[in-house]
Amino acid sequence: MNSDNQEKQLIEQQKAHFNSIAEKYKEARSGDKHLLIKHLIWHHCLKGLPFDKTKKYKVLEAMCGFAEGRMLIVNHLGLDIDYSGFDYSDVVVNDLKAQYPDLDIRQEDATRFNPAANSYDIIILIGGLHHVPNHAGQVVQNLSGGLNKGGIFINFEPTYGNMLTKWVRRKIYQKNALFDEETERDFSVSELKEFFKNAGLNPLRLRYPGLLSYVLFYNPDAFPFLNIGGKWLVKLTFLIDRLFYGNFIGAFFSFATLSLWRKD
Repeated sequence: MNSDNQEKQLIEQQKAHFNSIAEKYKEARSGDKHLLIKHLIWHHCLKGLPFDKTKKYKVLEAMCGFAEGRMLIVNHLGLDIDYSGFDYSDVVVNDLKAQYPDLDIRQEDATRFNPAANSYDIIILIGGLHHVPNHAGQVVQNLSGGLNKGGIFINFEPTYGNMLTKWVRRKIYQKNALFDEETERDFSVSELKEFFKNAGLNPLRLRYPGLLSYVLFYNPDAFPFLNIGGKWLVKLTFLIDRLFYGNFIGAFFSFATLSLWRKD
């Protein structure tokens, strides 16, 4: 089998895998503690950004899943948006179309999708690149071409800053049925940064929220045995974690990177 056919097979394998877990994924991420830590992380990392609240922004959510990015932009940035989203999973797309019939939701393959040049003010991609690791740099390059000058690319992605973190996640991917070890992998922090720099984007904000509160509460379907305590523990661990979000300690220990990039 040639390399092109192998890549197509891996992408189809990832699609079939996500279709099989989509409902479980959606249900697990509706819990109170998960929603609270998500709110705290995104509010903290997005506050104070230079957006014009009187403007309507054209937004594309790539590999949109259940349109999480749309809700985050509306809730935390308070922007008026013209939203489009796409995902490769037909299960997800059909669910979204039924739930939000007025939204522009399409089925697209991120590894082949090229938006029209200079057509979006904001592009958001949450936890998508690690599902297409062999194409991640090209996906960022293609999507970035769709940004207007001054446009913002918002990304949240599994990363590692040391080899222990990398090893732990690899073991999790091997043992947990929610992940497909053959088609998914995380990136080093430096590797992730290179994807965006190579696409001609400049860093606006880099944060490393994948610390204790993230491990305990952000992935309850993956680690149900860690989903302990009450909301007080969510708030306490977040207050400690956020001291390290913007420094080398956070980058070294974090299991995820939240980054914002600007097209100047």
